[in-house]
Amino acid sequence: MSDSAYRVETTSRLAQWRIDNLASCTYRKSDPFKIGKWNWHLSVEKNRVLFVRLYPEISNLTRDNPPIASFIIRVVCSVGDRKALTHPEITNKKLKSNDDFVWAIEVPLTGKFIIDVEFLDLKTASGEGGEPCSIWAGGLTQKRSNATALASLSRMLTEGIHTDIMINVSDGSIGAHRAILAARSPVFQSMFSHDLKERELSTINISDMSIEACQAFLNYIYGNIGHEEFLTHRLALLHAADKYDISDLKDACHESLLEDIDTKNVLERLQNASLYQLPRLKTSCIRYLVKFGKIYDIRDDFNAFLLCADRDLVAEIFAEVLGAWKGF
Repeated sequence: MSDSAYRVETTSRLAQWRIDNLASCTYRKSDPFKIGKWNWHLSVEKNRVLFVRLYPEISNLTRDNPPIASFIIRVVCSVGDRKALTHPEITNKKLKSNDDFVWAIEVPLTGKFIIDVEFLDLKTASGEGGEPCSIWAGGLTQKRSNATALASLSRMLTEGIHTDIMINVSDGSIGAHRAILAARSPVFQSMFSHDLKERELSTINISDMSIEACQAFLNYIYGNIGHEEFLTHRLALLHAADKYDISDLKDACHESLLEDIDTKNVLERLQNASLYQLPRLKTSCIRYLVKFGKIYDIRDDFNAFLLCADRDLVAEIFAEVLGAWKGF
């Protein structure tokens, strides 16, 4: 059984460590105590100044998913009138090591005292790169709510639940919901808000899109697109994102197209970068062609490209070529 001098008493969000005596120059570390998903330690070190530390126990969980803590920490003298020293509230502090939170207390403390930590929230980073999410009921409720809402939206699309608009594409039709389209695209919102034919006939004609690409487009809007589906239809999705002013989809396509430039697609990517005003993609394609010399590997295709490419784009490429020659 652990020595009571090192034991920390806990409830679901509160930890208290009672210290009966601390010598004039000493160090003490608590036993591990569980709050949330993690085991924690408190430590004190007294040498002219009292240093109080709070940190999670080193583990694979801590390394891979460290806690992001919000808490109030106090030192309370446990005799007399129970005077308390309170550190300013800590908010969303990532704690991985014993150096991430250190409280230096210069006020001399003698006799018995209590270190009191009240955890206001504990969060973990989202695996998808989103906002950190609380591990406690509020955060879990939000996470479940978001997942349920997305699943319901997906069902509305795949099962055609109360669709009220028909999208006609080059080789078929798909039912959708004008409220969802309007919420995701200012162009769709304008269509349905004014006396346009789309509002009157409850149809949208997208003749430049196949039914497979349109399905991928709607799956993205409804939060249900798969990775392979996205990769397959990136260029069609980019066109739709630009046409219907869906900036997050355009950004996603831009990022994805940057990842796998090669000699087979670089000229098409360059053309699309110019057409849809994607500066980083354009710079990356020109750099790939010129700095890495791939322009010589596809000489015939590149010469054909120059005959039909935008003049400003051709001028930009040749400026880069001239700059490269001057560097030799």
